[in-house]
Order: sequence, then structure tokens, then C-alpha cells
Amino acid sequence: MNQYAILHIPDSRYCFAVGEKELVLRLRMSKEDDGAKVYLIYAQKYDFTLKRQKKRMEVCYRDYLYSYYEIRLALEDVRFAYLFEIEEAGKIYYFSEDGVTKNYCFEEGFYNFFQMPYINQNDVLKTVDWMRDAVFYQIFIDRFYQGNMQKDTGYINMAWGDKPTPESFAGGDIEGIIEKLDYLQKLGVTALYLTPVFSSVSNHKYDIKDYRKVDPQFGTKEDVIRLVKKAHEKGIRIVLDAVFNHCSMYLEQFMDVIKKGQDSIYFDWFLINGNKVDVEKGNYECFASCNYMPKLNTANEQVQEFLIEIAAYWMRETGIDGWRLDVSDEVSHDFWRRFRKEVKKINPDCVIIGENWHDAYPYLQGDQYDSIMNYSFTKACLDYFAREKFDAKAMAEKLNANLMRNLEQVNVMMLNLLDSHDTHRFFSEVGCDKRKLLAALALEIVFIGTPCIYYGTEICMEGGYDPDSRRCFDWEKTHWDMAVYDKIKELLALKKEEVLQYGTICVLEENGMLSVHRTWKNVSITLWVNGTDQTKKITFSKSDTKKIICAENELEWKKNPKEERNCINEPLFLQSKGFVVVKEEMGV
Repeated sequence: MNQYAILHIPDSRYCFAVGEKELVLRLRMSKEDDGAKVYLIYAQKYDFTLKRQKKRMEVCYRDYLYSYYEIRLALEDVRFAYLFEIEEAGKIYYFSEDGVTKNYCFEEGFYNFFQMPYINQNDVLKTVDWMRDAVFYQIFIDRFYQGNMQKDTGYINMAWGDKPTPESFAGGDIEGIIEKLDYLQKLGVTALYLTPVFSSVSNHKYDIKDYRKVDPQFGTKEDVIRLVKKAHEKGIRIVLDAVFNHCSMYLEQFMDVIKKGQDSIYFDWFLINGNKVDVEKGNYECFASCNYMPKLNTANEQVQEFLIEIAAYWMRETGIDGWRLDVSDEVSHDFWRRFRKEVKKINPDCVIIGENWHDAYPYLQGDQYDSIMNYSFTKACLDYFAREKFDAKAMAEKLNANLMRNLEQVNVMMLNLLDSHDTHRFFSEVGCDKRKLLAALALEIVFIGTPCIYYGTEICMEGGYDPDSRRCFDWEKTHWDMAVYDKIKELLALKKEEVLQYGTICVLEENGMLSVHRTWKNVSITLWVNGTDQTKKITFSKSDTKKIICAENELEWKKNPKEERNCINEPLFLQSKGFVVVKEEMGV
């Protein structure tokens, strides 16, 4: 047994509460030891000596190196003590705070058992419930649609549809989004993530000069209020972009520092090397190497109060449903803890989504964000569908490894995406292969978490890196591939299935295919993706009722009309690069 691989950490992603008296426990072991039997020995911690119970744990996830055993327990008493018993090759071992031992003294277990001392309700990360069935759609506002034709258009310097440059302005605005709400609703969108709306000199608005003013190119505060109201009437939530890591050099407070240097009352709001600002030399910290975007000192309490009041102002004034946090991993943990408490006081159902491109576990323990933009999912999809670096086994292992980074509640709220305004267009990355695009979207929908579609994906928009990924939406329907559009609409509708909102997940390789299996109550939905060059066979049992609910490139299992797809009893054949989603009802 590989003892070096065994890992368990109490009160962490390996031991966490998911409810008032419900606990999830995980034990990591080497895949080399998959033949081992693992048991949880547990009790109320003050009764551990006399009243222990024992339950078998099962492997629920496997990555490249490890197997992860998991168990969920409903507790009678939230003062909980436990250890693990491992049976391998006829020998018994115990794993406790003392590590792996051949014997264990239960009479003195209070010295070295693992424990969850007490489940305090304010420490339990609560799932934002509407995220379970949400389908997000990200809009880069300047390129989506121009609705206000009476506004001052003197700033527009490109024709709609021209290839953008970093300085291009096309004219998209908030009124344009309002006018397209019916379109978005019919597509199946239930939440919008908008890039920044606040006053700025750029087309992207990530260099904000006035946090309390909507940029006139986009509209007014009243337009945002109207957007939120009309969107809510159609069942669509609105999430705005919070840029709190940095600001524009034209922000009033930074301009004061430029003018007065160390005598400015805002000098400590920024991170300046010296007694005054030298813009040309850039003697201050900023976003990346952009001297026009100075970094805010979010460890400063005055800065914290300034930014939190901005967030509170827009929540109270407009009724938005959440915040996406730009460059959130470069902002003080202390600030995000304060931020969470304040915005959740205003609206407990407000979602907080960080922009962290890497493992964000330190931010995702219940005291800061709810989730992040899941760029690790993006990279896995690129490696599997576009680069073809992963076969199905490697892809399953990578997805499982990603899931094991976080608490279950975080995984449910993860914003899973294939691309964004900061990446190449996924459709271009897969060589404009529509089958690969559809298969990747099928994975995004069936996988645990909240899918986010970048505007124009449904019409197969192409694009390279920024700014090419920020092209104008082509509203000429004769240019659309309606078969792809309809298939994407069909895929997005799957998110209404309760099993994809609440179900457990199992990600495997089966017969060379990627398999994602979701289960809830007596229903399961399984996605198979065939990334190989051969047709693959999927074999079903004959005892359950099954039907295909979405597919691309599957072959009929027998010559029956499609309305008979709800009775699959024979093998199903899936062509190369195709996918199929099957719904199964047990005991029917």
C-alpha cells in the first residue's frame, strides 16, 4: 500500500458540511491500491469509545494518480469523530491523525481521531439555488447589438461586422440587449453576464474612471434598471462585472494623487514607489504592464469601504443578481471576506463569481466567492476536442481532478465555459468543426456546474485572440447554420432536467468514449462522446426505460421511427466525433 498517497484533511474539501446535519467525507488513495476496501469508523465524538459505527466507502472519482473514496452521512449529532479502516491483501490498517498504523487504540481515540468538532451554520457554504438550472450567456456589450439610434454616435469608428482592433467602437449598448431579450429567452438563456457597464475611455470598460456612472456609450443607470426589470420578467438574471483590482488612471482619486503626490489623502489607495506618481516611468503597481490601469490597494480599509459601497449601491439601485469579479485572485482575501458579508446581507441569492484561471480553493471555502469562471474546464476541452492531446481516459481523469479541488457546493455553482472575451473563440480552436463544437457544448451542459455560452457561439462565430474574439454579432439570419443553432437550443433546454441540477456525477472512459453519468432519485442522464476515428458501440441493459434526448452522429440501433427512441433495447452505435445523451428511468 502506497502510504505516501493517502490524504485526508478535516474541515476542508475532504470533509465539509453540505447541510445542517449532513457531511461529506473524502479519502485520497493511490490508484495502485484500488483493490483495497475502505471503511469509515465514526461516532458522536463524546461517545467514540463505546458507540462506533462502520460504513463502507466507495471510489467516486479517479484522476491520473489517485482514487477518491467518498461517503455522505446524515448526522444526529454534529459533534463528529472518525477514522478510516483500510483492508488490503487480508491485512487491516487504520488511518487517523497519527497516519497509517497497524493497530489503533479506540479507548484513547480522543487523542488522535479526526473530527468535525461542530457544524456551525454560518460556516456552511450555501448553494445559490438558481445557479443549479441557470444557462449563462456572456455579452461583450459594444459588439452585441445597437438599440439606441438617437444617442451620440460620434465615438463609433467601425462599421458593424468589420474586424475589430483594440481601439474599435461598434456601438452596442444596453438598449440593444433589452431589444434582444426575447431572442435570448427563446434560445434558452436564463442569466446574462455583462462585461463592465461603467464609465471608461475604452471599448471594453475594464479601466473604470467613474464607478457610479454608466458609460454614455452604453446608456444610463435607468437603462440598467429597465434591463434588470425586463429580464426578470422573462426569467433572466443579470450579473455585472466588478473591476476592483484596478481602475482607470482617470479615476478622480488617482488624478488627485498625480496632482498632489504624497500630500493626497488618496495616496495610500494605490501602491506607489516613491513620493509622487510618474506616469511615464510607471512607478506604481498596475494591471499587467498597463500604466493606464493603476492597481488599487485593497488591503487599505478606506479602499475596501469605497468599493463595497459601490457594489451595494448598484445592487440596491438596480436589483442585479450577482457579480463577476475581474482579476479577483490579485485582490486581498480580507477584502473579499468583507465584500461577501456585505453583498449577501443585501441579497443572500446574489452570486459571486471570481475570475481565477487556476486552482482557487483558498477563495472557495465559503468565506469569499461562490465559484469561479472555470478556465480549467476550458483548457481540458481544448486539450480533448481541439488539440486532441487527451484521449477519453485522460479527459475523464482531468475532469475528476478538477472536481476534487473544491467542495460539492462550489462544483454545483462553477461557471463552466468554452471561451470568453479573454480567449480565442472555441469554434475557431476546433478548426470550425461543428461536430466538435456541439459535442463540447453537450459536455458543458451535462457536466456538473453552470454553463456559460459566449455570445455568438450559437451562430458559430469565429475569432482569434483579443480583440479578434470580440467581433460583432451577425444578426443576418441567412448567414446562420440553423441546424447547429437548433441543436444548441436543444442542448440548452436539457438544463431544465432536474437530474442535471441536483444529480451526482461519475466521469469515466467507456469503450474509448468519454462518459458522463448523472443520477438523481430514479432518473439518470448519460452523455457519451466518441472522440475516436471509429464507430463505437454502446450496450444497454433491457430492464429500464431509456430514450435519446439529444444526439449528433448516432446511428439507429434498428430501423424504427424516431418516436420509438424511448425504447432502446439493442446496442446503439455512435459515429466518430459524435455524441449522444440518453435519459434513463429506473424501475419504469
